[in-house]
Amino acid sequence: MKKILVPTDFSKPAEYALKVAAQLAKENNSEIHMLHMVELPMHQIIATSNFSELPEAVFFMKIAHQKYKEALDKDYLDDLDIYENIKFNETHEGISSYCSENDIDLIIMGSHGTSGIKEMFIGSNTEKVVRTSQTPVLVIKNDHEEFKVNNFVFASDFNKDSKKTYRQAVKFAKVWGAKLHLLLVNTAGNFITTQEAEKAMNDFIMDTHYKKRTFNIYNDLSVEKGVLNFSKTVEADLIGISTHGRQGIAHFFNGSISEDLVNHAKRPVITFKI
Repeated sequence: MKKILVPTDFSKPAEYALKVAAQLAKENNSEIHMLHMVELPMHQIIATSNFSELPEAVFFMKIAHQKYKEALDKDYLDDLDIYENIKFNETHEGISSYCSENDIDLIIMGSHGTSGIKEMFIGSNTEKVVRTSQTPVLVIKNDHEEFKVNNFVFASDFNKDSKKTYRQAVKFAKVWGAKLHLLLVNTAGNFITTQEAEKAMNDFIMDTHYKKRTFNIYNDLSVEKGVLNFSKTVEADLIGISTHGRQGIAHFFNGSISEDLVNHAKRPVITFKI
């Protein structure tokens, strides 16, 4: 984990994300790339490719540079390599492009908490980032004086097309030295037997070796409730789920259930793209 991206609107939740990024950067000798996106009206974007000459762009850049100065004047950022950036683009597209161009390993974003994912970093754009990002996205909701991951819940349907995301989860579990709790939630509408579930989970992890793990089959009224209730039971420090582009934040979730999970989870959530 050499490069961490922290998109920022200079809000308190964005600062929470920066604090976590700072801790991970110190532990892993990583760079921090901060990115502030300025979304100009579409007719202005179409009219010119030289954003820096637009009066509005100059104004927003001056404000952003001042806010960067204030944001970076923190003791917890001492001795870290931090790169500040201002881009003119739609938020999710700009973040995606920046990750591709700079080989970003992890995006850390702040959330405004229970008010919902659509209140995260510059409105509903974060929903698009979480859903479409090829780079893992860690969503932080609270201020963490010390960010440690001892118990990491990885919820999945354990289909073969999710194996890539499990390998990514293992990679981060190793970074944190965490116990990985593999979780399959059984519901009345999508029930499988314990024998079927155990076989699916064993086949799923066959090619990835990580000894600090547990297998868990949890029955609940919905997948969302199952993930939240199980995570509470094991005192999880982090919840991991798989993303599947336009089909929703999690491949095994339907419609708004996936968004509700991220909204209602009081714990940090990390998403991996299938």
